[in-house]
Amino acid sequence: MQSLCGRPTDHDPLWNDVQYCTNGTVPPPPQPKPDCLRATPNYVVLHGKPENQHNYLLLPSCRITGIECPFLEDPAAANYWNDAWQNARNGGSVPVQYPNIGLGINSQGARRFNQLHIHMAGIRASTQRRLQELESMGRMATQPAQWAAPGNQAPVSGPPGTGDRTYRILRLPNLTQNLFTLLYRNVVAPNGLAMANQTLIVVPKMTTSGFAQAFYVLNSDTSLHDGTSTCDYLLVYN
Repeated sequence: MQSLCGRPTDHDPLWNDVQYCTNGTVPPPPQPKPDCLRATPNYVVLHGKPENQHNYLLLPSCRITGIECPFLEDPAAANYWNDAWQNARNGGSVPVQYPNIGLGINSQGARRFNQLHIHMAGIRASTQRRLQELESMGRMATQPAQWAAPGNQAPVSGPPGTGDRTYRILRLPNLTQNLFTLLYRNVVAPNGLAMANQTLIVVPKMTTSGFAQAFYVLNSDTSLHDGTSTCDYLLVYN
């Protein structure tokens, strides 16, 4: 597992930040001490870059390099996606100040740092509208077993000028299930894909009256036509 999940003695900058927030170990110079926005036994919350009120990171307090780490699918693993939502939501511990919220994780090849981090950021109103449109058209899975079906794959636009990317889309009523396990069992393993190549994005469904008690869970990778291995086309950090 160490080859995929890392060692506690590693010096990835984000892992250094986690250790400072959890046990006070000062990062080696010239790395500065981070602002520890929240620290619990299971995770810490830090500012993203650039620092603003709609760009945060949630990181496990144990050593996990990224989405490729098999421990994420273990029943003993914390539910990091639900933790991210409980922090990022309106009224949460570190709320994302943006009309629509997105949570995302990049593939191994698309990320800059090798300690698992879930982006807690904004998402465009156009993305929210597109997902609700696809839901009304029946263009998304409502059961994990349907997630990889071609009929539940659809293009979603990124920033102006960047075109569309294709995502597998699943609608869930809550985040009580382990999304990493759902992804591996229903998409990755049946299709002979690599977990390391996947991106995963969660978009809470919002209406004019607020959170609509549902989540759109998007997955993509470069095995799809116009697929992507990064969540950065949909999340708003700036």
